[in-house]
Order: sequence, then structure tokens, then C-alpha cells
Amino acid sequence: MSPSIIYRSARLYELAMLLLYGRHYYSRYRAIAELIPEAATVVDVCCGPGVLYTRYLRKKNVAYTGLDMNEHFVEEMVRRGVQAFVWDMRSDAALPRGDYVVMQASLYHFLPNPRAVLDRMLAAARKKVIVSEPIRNLSDSNSTLLSAIGKRFTNAGSGAENLRFSETSLDELMATFGSRVERSFLIPGGREKVVVIRSGLHGSESESSNKLRLSDKLS
Repeated sequence: MSPSIIYRSARLYELAMLLLYGRHYYSRYRAIAELIPEAATVVDVCCGPGVLYTRYLRKKNVAYTGLDMNEHFVEEMVRRGVQAFVWDMRSDAALPRGDYVVMQASLYHFLPNPRAVLDRMLAAARKKVIVSEPIRNLSDSNSTLLSAIGKRFTNAGSGAENLRFSETSLDELMATFGSRVERSFLIPGGREKVVVIRSGLHGSESESSNKLRLSDKLS
């Protein structure tokens, strides 16, 4: 399925995101970059045009791998010397390993069953998974223009998705990871929430009990 127009060009994508996020657009990238130390290995899932790396992580000398289903974005990154691969997160293929596995503003694509994606990210992360997810829905914006963009131009290539997270539903999902959730916070402007999850099990909590609690919530 052909993606929406903003996903056909890295420049159009950035212009659209600048319009949607306004002066807080780059705050979302800075918030993630500040969590990643120098010389770490990073796997950026649903990386889009790779802004996190090219503007923020390259200077930190990280070993970066970008994954995205959008061939236009991946081809452009590769031309610029960035390691990136076309990757469909709806497949069952194991992700490349990295110290940090990151996903920005893309978890809603996998609703109503996002847990499987997070589990695969955790399996690939040596240290932490970092997720930044919108909790204020652009399609419900008071701005007619922003609402139209939110509703009509969110097809990344697999069809338009109507489901979105609220802060409550995102918190409920992340609560199933129990003590593995290290921290969570809103980016400036409050449009996205960042959640940091430690890789591996800690304390007496087990993966099976976490999954059971999520199953109980959804039943």
C-alpha cells in the first residue's frame, strides 16, 4: 500500500513534523539523545529519515542502525553513509542487537496489540528500550489544518491507523513491565511521553506474570 505523501520524502516529512510539533519538534529528539551515552550501540526502530542520528547521535560517536519499512527514507540514509535497513516490524524476524533500542512516535501503528513489538525490542536490547509516544492526538486538534494532517496523512505504508494512545492507555501498557520501567516523563509541550524500560528481568517479577496482568486488562 502506497504511503501518505509526507512519507515519500524526508524533507516533506520533516516539514510536516515541524508544523505539527512547532517549537517543541526538536525537544523530542533531544530528550532521547540525552538518555544515550557516548559510544553506545543504538537500534532505532521505525526510524523515519534518521533525524535522531544525523542531528544528535552522530556527534556522540554511537554505532547506529536505523530500521524502517519506508524504502525512500532508508535509501536516503544509506546515501548519506548511515547504516539503515528496510524492515517491517510486523514480521517475526529478530531485531539486530543494541545497547539501546529506540522507537519514536510509532508504537500506535501496532495497536491494538503493541506488547509483542515491545517484547521483541526488549529481546534485542542489551541495556534499555526507550519509547517516545504521542499521547495528545493530532486528529483531535482544535486546528482544522492539524486535525486534517493527523487524520489523512498518517499512513506509513501499511494503511491508515485510527487508534492512538492516551496518557492513561500508554501508562497501563507500560505498567505491565512492572519494576523494569526505570522512568517516564513528558517532553516539553506535553505531546509525547518518554518511557525507559530496562532489559532483562529484575527482582522477583517474571515475564509470565507481566503478560498475565496485560491479558487480564484486555479481557
